[in-house]
Amino acid sequence: MAELLTETERKAELPALGDAGWGAVESRDAIRKIWKFKNFSEAWGFMSRAALQAEKLNHHPEWSNVYNVVDVTLTTHDCGGLSALDLTLAKRMDKIAGAAEVQRDHSEPVTCLCEIHARK
Repeated sequence: MAELLTETERKAELPALGDAGWGAVESRDAIRKIWKFKNFSEAWGFMSRAALQAEKLNHHPEWSNVYNVVDVTLTTHDCGGLSALDLTLAKRMDKIAGAAEVQRDHSEPVTCLCEIHARK
């Protein structure tokens, strides 16, 4: 079973993901990113390649797709929050997305989510 990230792991890993466009999900120990691709075909291709990576990790995202936009939330349900699986999948998805435009929602960039982790 996956284990929650420690505070040290969060402080070491999450700032770089925040810089890459991953945001904290309000009231959840989860991260979210929204990509905008040139068209539906590129968005679908991204999702197909990401699905293969998710399957290899046996770790599956919460996601949705509308035309050229893919909205992804990562959390590990087995442990009730962020685990190393989420970090690995986020980094792989970033590579797969290539030059897709990152859509910022109104959430804060993820930095450590230490407050949410501490409440558990």
